[in-house]
Amino acid sequence: MRVPLTSRDFLDRAELVYGDRVGVVDEPTQPAPSLGEVSYREVARRGRALQAGLDELGIGEGERVAIVSHNSARLLELLLSVPSSGRVAVPINFRLSPEEVTYIVGHSGARVLLVDPELETSLKGVRAEHRFGTGEEYEQLLRHDTEPRPWAEPDEDATATINYTSGTTARPKGVQMTHRNIWVNAVTFGMHMQISDRDVYMHTLPMFHCNGWGLPYAMAGVGARQVVIRKIDGAEILRRVDQHGVTVMAGAPAVWNAVLDAAADWDGEIPGRDRVRIIVAGAPPPSRTIARVEAELGWEFNQIYGLTETAPLLTINRPRAETDGLEPEERARSLSRAGVPSLGTRLQISESGEVLARSNTVLAGYWENPDASAEALADDWFHTGDGGSLDQDGYLTISDRKKDVIITGGENVSSIEVEDVVFSHPAVAEVAVIGVPDEKWGELVTAIVVLAEGEQATEADIIAHCKARIAGYKAPKRVEFRDELARTATGKIQKFKLRQDFWSGSERQVN
Repeated sequence: MRVPLTSRDFLDRAELVYGDRVGVVDEPTQPAPSLGEVSYREVARRGRALQAGLDELGIGEGERVAIVSHNSARLLELLLSVPSSGRVAVPINFRLSPEEVTYIVGHSGARVLLVDPELETSLKGVRAEHRFGTGEEYEQLLRHDTEPRPWAEPDEDATATINYTSGTTARPKGVQMTHRNIWVNAVTFGMHMQISDRDVYMHTLPMFHCNGWGLPYAMAGVGARQVVIRKIDGAEILRRVDQHGVTVMAGAPAVWNAVLDAAADWDGEIPGRDRVRIIVAGAPPPSRTIARVEAELGWEFNQIYGLTETAPLLTINRPRAETDGLEPEERARSLSRAGVPSLGTRLQISESGEVLARSNTVLAGYWENPDASAEALADDWFHTGDGGSLDQDGYLTISDRKKDVIITGGENVSSIEVEDVVFSHPAVAEVAVIGVPDEKWGELVTAIVVLAEGEQATEADIIAHCKARIAGYKAPKRVEFRDELARTATGKIQKFKLRQDFWSGSERQVN
């Protein structure tokens, strides 16, 4: 017997087994009416009403529904219910500029666009055949008076979501995640993190980002309570950990640095001590940060490595019984590696030092981009674009990025895209954009600029020019002016030489 593995399984089980318990606690302070505390039965009922509303609009199986939203209960139910009907969810980074969102909506061919009320004004020029705000308009889209049309032939290899990621090109690529990708990632993640119905998960990670790393599905499947937080603030995270009895959170190192800063001014015992487990990815944090999390917060530190293209779980590094007796610094060093392959994942290092992966979580391909798909999946291995090494115990350490990508605050930034924008400033003759190590953000987007003869521009001028054209997190936070850029004999800019000034003394070229 073969039963298709689809994303619907997680909400179906939540409704059947945990229908009466609170499944989602919505953000109380937001421009849309908060849903408050919602049972899993109500989440499933609202999901079916949304599907019936899409039926009425004539949105068929395989068609795309785009969502631009901060974390919210409605975004969570969209991720759970849109793919469950055979349609495709396209969650979009709410930090992107209107031009970037317009490109993604158009490239994905989304007929429906849902926009967070806070973004209505800035994104008013972004159009689709059907457009709704995720407040009152969204509620009017729901059809509670009729059952939705069932997915005719559920297929685990069908595309469930398209997640756009910055990469080595100026235009983002649409990562096709299948139902099988999502199912295997969620179940494997849940097993490795030992998630249960006693857990309370807080969404400190943006849900648009790789479908919240697939954790919304894993948490629903085991009936864990999911707490929505809309804006990331260290002190507010501590307050809500205390208020809701949070046990699990996930996010980039910058999130936990903010919590550590807030903890220094916290009055009394740190909430969640000896209870909270955090999952960290986006960039390997320094071992000193890991030691501080465990010593100052009393929270368990777990690290994963993966990409949007891998759903994301490829490796996991959890505290093991064998490390319990180690000194804090030595224990932190053991946790600073990316980890060992997750169940069902195979890794190898290519001759050029690139990390290659095989897994049931690897993308089906890039949407409408066969050339990029073929390159990424060459020789039946997924090419991560990261340089790394495997030690004798099977642990992966990421040492470099073969792709021209900077990871800042957990967000991928294409240096080529930023270079294009900087170069459009009339005073710029040449530019190279690199990532430099930064304690808060992991890596800082930095532009090395040569000005045109007779032209003048300041760091503030360049940064303002970029912020007017691309998402703020992509804009350089630092600009350095040079008389010339290091080049090869054929004229190619040698970024590794530009990086040397900033990375000297470091064993790896990632932070």
